[in-house]
Amino acid sequence: MKALCWHGANDVRVETVPDPKLANPRDAIVKITSTAICGSDLHIYDGYIPSMQSGDILGHEFMGEIVELGSEVKNLKIGDRVVVPFTISCGNCFFCQRDLSSLCDNSNPNAWMAEKLYGHSPAGLFGYSHMFGGYAGGQAEYARVPFADVGLFKVPDNLTDNQVLFLTDIFPTGYMAAENCNIQPGDIIAVWGCGPVGQFAIKSAYLLGAERVIAIDRVPERLQMAEQIGATVINYEEVDAGEVLKELTGGRGPDACIDAVGMEAHGTDAMALYDQVKQAVRLETDRPTALRQVMVACGKGGTVSLAGVYGGLLDKLPFGAAFNKGLTFKMGQTHVHRYLNPLLDLIQQGKIDPSFVITHRMKLEDAPKGYEIFKHKKDNCIKVVLTP
Repeated sequence: MKALCWHGANDVRVETVPDPKLANPRDAIVKITSTAICGSDLHIYDGYIPSMQSGDILGHEFMGEIVELGSEVKNLKIGDRVVVPFTISCGNCFFCQRDLSSLCDNSNPNAWMAEKLYGHSPAGLFGYSHMFGGYAGGQAEYARVPFADVGLFKVPDNLTDNQVLFLTDIFPTGYMAAENCNIQPGDIIAVWGCGPVGQFAIKSAYLLGAERVIAIDRVPERLQMAEQIGATVINYEEVDAGEVLKELTGGRGPDACIDAVGMEAHGTDAMALYDQVKQAVRLETDRPTALRQVMVACGKGGTVSLAGVYGGLLDKLPFGAAFNKGLTFKMGQTHVHRYLNPLLDLIQQGKIDPSFVITHRMKLEDAPKGYEIFKHKKDNCIKVVLTP
C-alpha cells in the first residue's frame, strides 16, 4: 500500500510499504477513505517529538471502511463505515471504565518509555512516535486498529466524510477544551490560536453557553474564519492582546482562557526569541509563549484550559500569577470516546458542520506538499484533508 512515511525533520515521503495485517483477535483493518494533517503532526514534522524512527507512518485523523475483522470483534461487521479516535483505548482498564480513555493503561506497549519522561504512561496514539506505542498512522491506504470493538465508531451513511472525519480528534479536542472551562451564563472565553482546534473551541464555547468568545492569533485568514463564526478577534502583532482583553472585559479579564497553540507558539517579545533559541539547542523542549500570556490574562478565579500539545519542559512560566489569582488548570489528550455520540448528535441536528475548517483537499500522494503549505500557512491554508 501507499503511506506517508517520516524520515526526519521536514522530510516526509509517500512510499510503498507492506499492507497491515491482523495481529490480535480484537483488531480490525480499515481501508481509509479520508485522512487529515493535524497541527500535532507538525510537531513531528519539525522534529520535536522524540522516539520517531525513519519509515514511521504518520497520521492520527482518519476514517474509512472495515475490510477485515478479528474473531473477537462482535459489534461490527465488514463494510461498516467508521471513524477512528486518535487515542487507542482498551475499554476495560481503570481509566477507560471512568471515561478517561486517553489515559488507558493497556494500549501503549512502550509504556516504559513514557514512564521515564512523565512518571506514568498515557494511552497509545496512532502515528505519534514509539513513546506512544509505535502504531502505524492513518495517512495511508489501510491501517490496523487495535481494540477495534472499542475504538471504531460507526457513522451514518447519510453524513459525508467531511462532516464526520474530525470526530477522530480536533472536534472533540476543541469541545473538551471548552467543556473544561466550566462555562456559565454570561462568561467571556478567550481562545489563543485560531487553527482548526481553536476554531472548534470557539464553536464549542458558544454551543456550551458562552456569552462572548475572544480569539487571539496573527494569521489573517484564521482571524477571519474566527470572526465568521462569531468571535471578537485580536491580532497580537498589531496590538497588546493582554491590554485589549482588559478593555473588552471591563478590566476583569476573561472568565476562562483556552490555549489552543501549544509547544511551538510564536510571539513578538524578547521571551519569544529566548524560547526559540533555547528550543533550537534543545535546552527547552516547548515554547510556552501563548501559555504565559494565558496565565497572566486570565481573570481571578478563572480556568486555564490547555488543548495545544505540550511535550516536555517549559521555562519561565508566571506561576506566581496563577497561584495568586487562584486559577484552575485543566488539560490533557482528549478523551475522544466520551464525545463521539454527543458530538455526532450535534452534527445530525445541524448545530454544527465540522467541514467548515477545510481549506485544502489533496490526494495522499500530495501529502508532502500539504505538510509544507500547512506548516508555512501558504495559500490561506487552515486544514488539509487527504484522500488515499
